[in-house]
Amino acid sequence: MNLFKEYGLSDDLLKAITELGYTQPTEIQKQTVPYLLSKEEDLIALAQTGTGKTAAFSLPILEMIDPYQKHVQALILCPTRELCLQISKDIASYSKYLSQIRSLAVYGGSNISEQIRGLKNNPQIVIGTPGRVNDMLKRGVLKINQIKWLILDEADEMLSMGFKTELETILKETPKERQTLLFSATMSKQVEAIAKNYMKGAQKISAGGINEVKKNITHKFVMVRDRQKNNGLRRVLDANPNIYSIIFCRTRVETQNVADFLMHQGYAADALHGDLSQSQRDMVMKKFRLKNLRILVATDVAARGLDVNDLTHVIHFSLPDDPEVFIHRSGRTGRAGKDGESIAIIRPSEMVKFNRIKKETSIKVEEMKIPTKEDILKAKEFYLSDKLLNAEFDSEEFELSTVPDLSSISKEELYKRIMFLELKSTWEFYKNEKDIAPIDKNERAAERGRKSSTSRSRKERKDPKDGNNRNRKSKRQGNFTRFFFNLGKRDNLNKVTVIDLINKNTKGARADIGEIDIRDKFTFFEVDANYTDQLLKKINQLSFNGKNMSLEIAQ
Repeated sequence: MNLFKEYGLSDDLLKAITELGYTQPTEIQKQTVPYLLSKEEDLIALAQTGTGKTAAFSLPILEMIDPYQKHVQALILCPTRELCLQISKDIASYSKYLSQIRSLAVYGGSNISEQIRGLKNNPQIVIGTPGRVNDMLKRGVLKINQIKWLILDEADEMLSMGFKTELETILKETPKERQTLLFSATMSKQVEAIAKNYMKGAQKISAGGINEVKKNITHKFVMVRDRQKNNGLRRVLDANPNIYSIIFCRTRVETQNVADFLMHQGYAADALHGDLSQSQRDMVMKKFRLKNLRILVATDVAARGLDVNDLTHVIHFSLPDDPEVFIHRSGRTGRAGKDGESIAIIRPSEMVKFNRIKKETSIKVEEMKIPTKEDILKAKEFYLSDKLLNAEFDSEEFELSTVPDLSSISKEELYKRIMFLELKSTWEFYKNEKDIAPIDKNERAAERGRKSSTSRSRKERKDPKDGNNRNRKSKRQGNFTRFFFNLGKRDNLNKVTVIDLINKNTKGARADIGEIDIRDKFTFFEVDANYTDQLLKKINQLSFNGKNMSLEIAQ
């Protein structure tokens, strides 16, 4: 029996979602669907990505929308093009048998003329990113003054990406009597401000708690020396032959380097970062969703809004600065009740940082040893033998032209021969490879000591009384320019926002990013000196949260 029937959904809606396999509502759907069908008050729903949010707000809206009205009745705002397209695709699937319902996705990085033509078909539902929706409002081609529902999906992500001004502009264009639905994984101060200023008497519900660590995700870490990080990663991948994973890196350069290393080693991998054009990004994501790629190497910024199911692993090649980002990364696996693994590959010098992440997120993490060649061969043998014995096989449909006489060979010998052929390349690679020696307590302590010494020397370079000297040192060490930026913690600036700002304003390039030092009222950050003029020209024309940006070379 389809339990969605209890909510009073129409037969056409039920038929569509039953075909999609929707029979048991998720926790967020249990709380949201009946609420929206019976009440007109605003709603704040706290839930992680992958909990079924799209169906939670789409099904009741599709049930209540007037198919004969030729104006936009529901506006859904989301942070990225990928999420916009995913929501649009889901709504099209849910409304498969609702022939009068039309929806349209509007987003940046695509031909705006085609999207404007789409608006002339009078869609009742528009799904869009804040930037493109704002653009269409300014052009006068999108009218939202009669909408009944405004949905802010992943509101915290939209605000952290700097869309506060665009969101406020859009909100002011909507009627006061609308019903506003805010979905967010976190209740940050910015989200609270939006709720306070633009929502009235909102009911608050929570599915699984804010930033709750999923119980079906196993957290592990493996410790390697810095120069062994790539080989350590390779061994982790080889010890998990069924892997379907996102590997997270800090910078675009690191992301591309790791992806290049894996592709050179023969893995079905590719990179996703800010250097890619939209068409390249779409192609990579298409191949990853079809599982033609098994490994996606990505930055946090590039991976925002990606909605991919069935990931077996999330691998943290580099640790994020924000513990919350660590949980967001890990939460991309273990969806829909399936088990998942989160593995961090860290150096001894990063243990202090990793311990802070563990403490602030309350995750339980076990240390795993670096897989040996024996571990890898056993894992691959187990995986292949399981496929050999349990894969679906139709002997009548699949016929061989010649079947040799196997009476002279035992089952055990045949099995060994099959495994030899399948594992030969792995065995040949590792037979002359020395296993990576574990790091003992003394080496860990020595590495932490070197890290502490490096941190002290960095603090000395950051002494405001010695600004000119500090800038010269930074340039000599990595050919960086050190910038002074007029925004800081008081402006809700964080490192992810700074990295995103640099990436957007060095588009088509690979600007290496050095230290980011966010103070209360201002920020210092370092970027490859080749992009000095480009950043100065572009960033000084922008604003953030209503405040004009000012960027100059640190003096």
